[in-house]
Amino acid sequence: MSDDVVKQANCGACESEACSAKSKRPSETDEQFEARQAVQRRMCRIKHKVLVLSGKGGVGKSTVAVNMAMALALAGQRVGLLDVDVHGPSVPKMLGIEGSPIQTEDDALLPVEVDGVKVMSIGLLLPEGDEAIIWRGPMKMGVIQQFLKDVAWGDLDFLVIDSPPGTGDEPLSACQLIENADGAVVVTTPQEVSVADVRRCVNFCRRLNLPVLGVIENMSGFVCPHCGQETQIFKSGGGVSMAADMGAPFLGKIPLDPQVADACDAGNTYIQQYADSPAAVAMLEAVRPILEMEAAADAGKAQPAPAGNSTKRIAIPVADGKLAMHFGHCEQFAFFDVDLEGRTVVSKTTAVPPAHEPGVLPRWLSEQGAHVIISGGMGSRAQGLFADQDIDVIVGARSGTPEAVVQAYLDDTLETGANICDH
Repeated sequence: MSDDVVKQANCGACESEACSAKSKRPSETDEQFEARQAVQRRMCRIKHKVLVLSGKGGVGKSTVAVNMAMALALAGQRVGLLDVDVHGPSVPKMLGIEGSPIQTEDDALLPVEVDGVKVMSIGLLLPEGDEAIIWRGPMKMGVIQQFLKDVAWGDLDFLVIDSPPGTGDEPLSACQLIENADGAVVVTTPQEVSVADVRRCVNFCRRLNLPVLGVIENMSGFVCPHCGQETQIFKSGGGVSMAADMGAPFLGKIPLDPQVADACDAGNTYIQQYADSPAAVAMLEAVRPILEMEAAADAGKAQPAPAGNSTKRIAIPVADGKLAMHFGHCEQFAFFDVDLEGRTVVSKTTAVPPAHEPGVLPRWLSEQGAHVIISGGMGSRAQGLFADQDIDVIVGARSGTPEAVVQAYLDDTLETGANICDH
């Protein structure tokens, strides 16, 4: 190792002795080690890195990524949006920044800022917007690495990475270069041909140990802007079923709206221009669990839990938006991280459980970190399986919204009756 590399063994971005940039890997050259440290210096200043993936093209992945980034910014977060779709960079068009000049400062590229979102895309570096990029894998990995190490992102709460469809070079490179990414949001449409590709995308994430933060079903039905009636053009529910089968969280359904295309073509952000539309409301709801990652992080810093146990995670089985009267018949689970001393909810997330078979849900809920499950009814055998997983069970709760049930639990006013399915 050269003297210069030895001097840089501490990249200066953090004090963590566990940081992978502290030492050179056995297979690395000095040049590779220096490049990896440069990436880490940038990435260490970004709290959350979220990749937006899809199994195939045409599902609205970039639209979701753009609106997700803007939704996070509107919620007061510091946000960056990186478009690594080398062959089809559509983000500049969607944000109306095509042809915007890229400035440099201290040998770093300065991202273009749009309504508080810092944006970088290969589309901003091309001399002609319709120029074809004919690159092989190593060149594509090189430009993605350059975006990560040479763009002056600064301090961010979120970096949203819009990856190209499929499981090829670009998403693979992004996953390999961004160490400790929070995970991926996977976008699909309801049709089986799309859902099948997304299954492969979920398996791709798991092969790379990249958490799947959730699945979004885009173009899920058409809501008439005049009468409000919903029509199933492509059918609906494929994403929900796939998420359940794969044991991945389901973030929501976004209906078709012709105004989405109008907004993208005009370079306007849909959720800003049509904030009250059903699709915009659905987009904001889908982003909520991502936003809650930062809320949970901030709450954890502000109110560290005493050892032993001021915080718990409560699982609520939900059907039709209310507490499911039998935990095994629910559509999804709502998870509440609560502060028992302050009697407050710190954060909430939702997830679609795997297919219900004996013994599956207790093990799955344990993996989700649940300490308590509240249900209308539960069989005695299932209660025993939960006990084996050190999860407390409360049965006989009355139906209500998950939020109301959890608050009643915190206030010691939760009313319980007979176990409706004790068998």
